[in-house]
Amino acid sequence: FPPSLQVFPSQDPLDRADFNAVEYINTLFPTEQVSSARSTSLSILFSRRLDDNIRTVVRGQTNVGQDGRQALEEAQKAIQQLFGKIKDIKDKAEKSEQMVKEITRDIKQLDHAKRHLTTSITTLNHLHMLAGGVDSLEAMTRRRQYGEVANLLQGVVNVLEHFNKYMGIPQIRQLSERVKAAQNELGQQILADFEEAFPSQGTKRPGGPSNVLRDACLVANVLDPRIKQEIIKKFIKQHLSEYLVLFQENQDVAWLDKIDRRYAWIKRQLVDYEEKYGRMFPQEWCMTERIAVEFCHVTRAELAKIMRTRAKEIEVKLLLFAIQRTTNFEGLLAKRFSGCTLADGTVKKPEVPPPSTNPFLEDETGTETDEIVMEKSDTDKPKKPKVPDNPFHGIVSKCFEPHLYVYIESQDKNLGELIDRFVADFKAQGPPKPNVDEGGAVLPSCADLFVYYKKCMVQCSQLSTGEPMIALTTIFQKYLREYAWKILSGNLPKTTSSSGGLTITSLLKEKEGSEVAKFTLEELCLICSILSTAEYCLATTQQLEEKLKEKVDASLVERINLTGEMDTFSIVISNSIQLLVQDLDAACDPALTAMSKMQWQNVEHVGDQSPYVTSVILHIKQNVPIIRDNLASTRKYFTQFCIKFANSFIPKFINHLFKCKPISMVGAEQLLLDTHSLKMVLLDLPSIGSQVVRKAPASYTKIVVKGMTRAEMILKVVMAPHEPPVVFVDNYIKLLADCSTDTFQKILDMKGLKRSEQSSMLDLFRQRLPAPPSGVENAGSLSLSAPTPEQESSRIRKLEKLIKKRL
Repeated sequence: FPPSLQVFPSQDPLDRADFNAVEYINTLFPTEQVSSARSTSLSILFSRRLDDNIRTVVRGQTNVGQDGRQALEEAQKAIQQLFGKIKDIKDKAEKSEQMVKEITRDIKQLDHAKRHLTTSITTLNHLHMLAGGVDSLEAMTRRRQYGEVANLLQGVVNVLEHFNKYMGIPQIRQLSERVKAAQNELGQQILADFEEAFPSQGTKRPGGPSNVLRDACLVANVLDPRIKQEIIKKFIKQHLSEYLVLFQENQDVAWLDKIDRRYAWIKRQLVDYEEKYGRMFPQEWCMTERIAVEFCHVTRAELAKIMRTRAKEIEVKLLLFAIQRTTNFEGLLAKRFSGCTLADGTVKKPEVPPPSTNPFLEDETGTETDEIVMEKSDTDKPKKPKVPDNPFHGIVSKCFEPHLYVYIESQDKNLGELIDRFVADFKAQGPPKPNVDEGGAVLPSCADLFVYYKKCMVQCSQLSTGEPMIALTTIFQKYLREYAWKILSGNLPKTTSSSGGLTITSLLKEKEGSEVAKFTLEELCLICSILSTAEYCLATTQQLEEKLKEKVDASLVERINLTGEMDTFSIVISNSIQLLVQDLDAACDPALTAMSKMQWQNVEHVGDQSPYVTSVILHIKQNVPIIRDNLASTRKYFTQFCIKFANSFIPKFINHLFKCKPISMVGAEQLLLDTHSLKMVLLDLPSIGSQVVRKAPASYTKIVVKGMTRAEMILKVVMAPHEPPVVFVDNYIKLLADCSTDTFQKILDMKGLKRSEQSSMLDLFRQRLPAPPSGVENAGSLSLSAPTPEQESSRIRKLEKLIKKRL
């Protein structure tokens, strides 16, 4: 037996060690009937047990309702008790608040009483001070005790401000009127004292200031500002009375050539004032500066009047001398004074412009050519206008502006003479010698012109930033155009023919060794030099425009526009490039003419490139390296030259190609080989003859490939058999993508077809033309897809192999 059975003996079969579940079930249910009967018995037994359990649970819930009601009643009682406690707390808080109010009520009353009492005592003290101060003020005024009055008056005025809300009280109003009367009496008395000390009509001036007047100035600071202004006005007027006598209009020292004496006089007077009267006036009055400013105003008026009277006597040198001395004096004032007395609007202090990044006048490193323009002369020492740093700028020199037309006319004359000298020097010295190493040097006269422009611009900006600058700009524009036409365009070599650079006689020379009129090496270098100069002028003119806009007043900026002059230099550049293109193009014309007059139907075999191709390549190798080396500093314009030459040569070559008729199959193959040779030369044109091989610009390569591929396609169509006609026409449309009947007619002429055959071919061509797409009005402009350059290059290589095999 297992240990559990030994401790708890059991007779249940399930606890036996040899329990067998199958035997146990068979024992309980030996048959089906027994199984059904026992299932019924078990169901009945389970149902009774369930009823007992339900009955037990229902009986257990009998007292639940009673317990719930009891718990609810207890909760309600607890809430009532809580409300009662809260109400008690609230009642106690209200009682405490009432008690605090009763305690503080008396304290508040005491505070109000204290504040009112303090205000009353303070007001009574102020009243006492005011009454005593007014009496003392009146007494001191009669005795001219200005030292005591200055301190007392300020105190009385401050005390009186406290009684502004009590002016309805008669006594207070009476005291206020007495104070105003005392102030008026003080003002009149002080003015009388200054008039006595510095009489307006007197010939003598007191030896020095008195303490009474010094104290009177302190009193004037407290009085109405008009009293102070009157004192200053009378003193300065009396101080400058001698100046008006010495430099009257009819005096010799009043003219511009002795303008230094005016400024020397005021310098002595200012030193004399500092020694004698420097301590009499308060420091904040800035009397020294006020005297200098009034002197400037008087001087400007006097100079303007005398210059109007003697306008015919004003010369450029005299005017510039006077302006230079005046601007130096204004600079001296800026170093000595702050300009605080100019706040009345007489002379406005200009705003500081943003720092300039333009290299035209700044100390920035650039190319050697730029450094020529950047050279500094004695008159160009100021790097920037003095206007932003000098509040006194123009306070006197403004009077010279109406007469600056003399300076402008002088510059007009000087620039005219300069241009004439440039023309004469060019004629005397001749064109610049070819120097490939320098890469097309700029003409020296160009740098001289802009150096002079810079000098004039800086000098004029120091004189005025208004209308004279606009007038000077007009002069600049005039001579920029003259330089462009007289020096640059006027010295460009002339072609032998206005159309293509060739005469009829030269076109008829077809024999080998014949030469065509073309530019010499010196002329090519001259054209390149003029082109480089025009480019330099174009860039520098743009910088000049920017700098002029910086110098001139903001309201006049829109009137400065040098676009027309920049366009003029652009035209010079374009004409120079066109001359170079025409020269090279004209040199190739005889070779193309020879090509068109060869008997291509008699060519029996394909050989090396034809003589006309060798001639074209020779001319290209002669001209292009010279042009490239002389335009080394302007690479973009050399690229333009190459593009323009390709756009001119390729259509001309195709036109001469159409003139080659009739052409045999072998002749077409030879022409195709020649065309490919020219194509390779043109692709290598930008770097031909150069030790440094550079990749040609993509824009140029695209033009050459497109144009020469068309020429190759024309020859391929010519080589194709015209039988059957439908295949020939379809092949033409596919290769050339040209729906023009004129072009097709030329192809037929090149093939040597009879007119009857051509007529049927043309009819078939018109029938086989593809219909134009919707929206296209002109069917003649139909564009068909052409083979890519890569495909054509592959076909050319195959053709070359075929030609070599035949050879």
